[in-house]
Amino acid sequence: MSLARFASAQSNLFEGDEESMKVLVAVKRVVDYNVKVRVKPDNSGVDLANVKMSMNPFCEIAVEEAVRLKEKKVASEIVVVSIGPNAAQEQLRTALALGGDRAILVETNDELGSLAVAKLLKAVVDKEQPQLVILGKQAIDSDNNQTGQMLAALTGYPQGTFASKLEADGDKIKVTREIDGGLQIVELALPAVITTDLRLNEPRYASLPNIMKAKKKPLDILKPEDLGVSLSSSIKVLKVEAPAERSPGIKVASVAELVEKLKNEAKVI
Repeated sequence: MSLARFASAQSNLFEGDEESMKVLVAVKRVVDYNVKVRVKPDNSGVDLANVKMSMNPFCEIAVEEAVRLKEKKVASEIVVVSIGPNAAQEQLRTALALGGDRAILVETNDELGSLAVAKLLKAVVDKEQPQLVILGKQAIDSDNNQTGQMLAALTGYPQGTFASKLEADGDKIKVTREIDGGLQIVELALPAVITTDLRLNEPRYASLPNIMKAKKKPLDILKPEDLGVSLSSSIKVLKVEAPAERSPGIKVASVAELVEKLKNEAKVI
């Protein structure tokens, strides 16, 4: 991140009234978590025909946290962005109904890896100059948990991953992170990248009036070439397979029988 760009972002944060923080939230269109995923007969990918699609649950948490920052008068504008097919406008309208102010769709039908998504988001960040970028820690389809970290590296912004609590304090933000050993608190200078964990908040439901209002909120559609980003990838999916089915469990009458089966059948002791 250049010194001039950092100075510009910092000055934007404090110009005018206290409500001066722009928050950019990335959301992803995924198969609804209630749907049983099916693999295509040719093993080329997941069958999406007539499948219910929704906003990634971790992205819902990211939107909710941005809305809460605005309700606390910390943020002044929430911009939601998605990268995907034209149908992803549905998820963007949902985010607008939850409290977003405007939306951007980077339209592409390509299957994108985490790095390509991070590069596109970086181009949007350069264009929008937000003081805070919030993403879900991972998407429930690919489960990669990479995009937020890659975006932070590309932008040069400090990052707070697996956030379970956020506290804004002037030009800094304090992030409580969930780690293997418990909790870790880090303080980041803005602008920064945050990825949300499950316990950060409980997303709200969109009310009918807000759903109707969301239809009139601005939604810009861009192409990757408009952002000057190449989507070429060095990774190719060769085959997609469903996980092997588990054998049914059995009941045992005693501890002795359990030990015997673990030793002689499962051979784990």
